[in-house]
Amino acid sequence: MRGLARREFCLVLLRRMADLRPDLVTEALPRLDASRAEAHAAHTRWQALQHARRAPRGLALRSAVLGPPDEVEDRRVGDLDVQIRRWPLPLWPHLYWEVLSGPGGSVLHEHLARTPGSPVPPAGAGALLVWEHVLGDVMGLPGARSVDPGVVTRWDVDLPGGVRARFVWGLLQQVSGPSPR
Repeated sequence: MRGLARREFCLVLLRRMADLRPDLVTEALPRLDASRAEAHAAHTRWQALQHARRAPRGLALRSAVLGPPDEVEDRRVGDLDVQIRRWPLPLWPHLYWEVLSGPGGSVLHEHLARTPGSPVPPAGAGALLVWEHVLGDVMGLPGARSVDPGVVTRWDVDLPGGVRARFVWGLLQQVSGPSPR
């Protein structure tokens, strides 16, 4: 799609991450050889596409921007046949952008997910790595409980001991909990 590709899509994802971790986003921009102005322009372009009458919708928009997926997996969820598509992104080489789509190409869910063979160590209740672990890593921990923060791009997970893990687009942004005594 004119003006947007995988690099620019990373900039779009960074826009929401900047709400919680502007420091990490600032460090990431040079890795994409991007300026704040380019990140803003990419986000503006993405938002315009989301609302343009003639722009592709749902899965077609993701495919126009990201190109063909590296992986496509058919899955049945209850009575619904869905597809999972995965694209590598230049900013996170050990992660995929994963889109779960339903009939007609409707996007049901999308987030960053772990690639097979990732060098990132497993998540542990006391060993959560910001900008390394993803939602799937943490939800697999004993006692993990998902909390709906009411924002589509965000997820919170409560862990035993009062620890809360915050995610944007499925990537861990913050870990908070009670202060040590």
